[in-house]
Amino acid sequence: MKILALGLAFGLLIVGSVQASVMCQTFSIELRTATQTVRFRIELATSPETRASGLMNRPALAKGAGMLFAYDVPQRAQFWMRNTLIPLDLIFANAQGLVTQVHPHAKPLDETIINGGQNVKYVLEINAGLAKLLQITPGTVMRHPLIENSIAIWPCNAQ
Repeated sequence: MKILALGLAFGLLIVGSVQASVMCQTFSIELRTATQTVRFRIELATSPETRASGLMNRPALAKGAGMLFAYDVPQRAQFWMRNTLIPLDLIFANAQGLVTQVHPHAKPLDETIINGGQNVKYVLEINAGLAKLLQITPGTVMRHPLIENSIAIWPCNAQ
């Protein structure tokens, strides 16, 4: 399986096989699709305040970057794009790190509710179009230190 990292120029860089402990970093997240593994640099939104503001009022999101929203317990996740200037893909995952839904191309400034479904513990926001390009779909798994190793499908202590 290839491990890919998104670079600033949007080129995909093959970085080869790297130990799991190196890959599981607080400010990056990995997603394993059916054909590849990709990594994004992320900001964390773990408090009610940071989750409420998210990526609002920002003019751009760096290529290969994203924001991971993490909730204390699985819940129904609903988002909107109020005051969000960047078109985004929203990737919803359960407590085990399994992607359950992908909402592509959320429109900037749109106040229509985006329903991520029940039992969502993590939501990853990335630049619009990347989920399709990278084949991130329901069934993709994510790996991050916030996902509890004892229940994670792809724990940080595994290759």
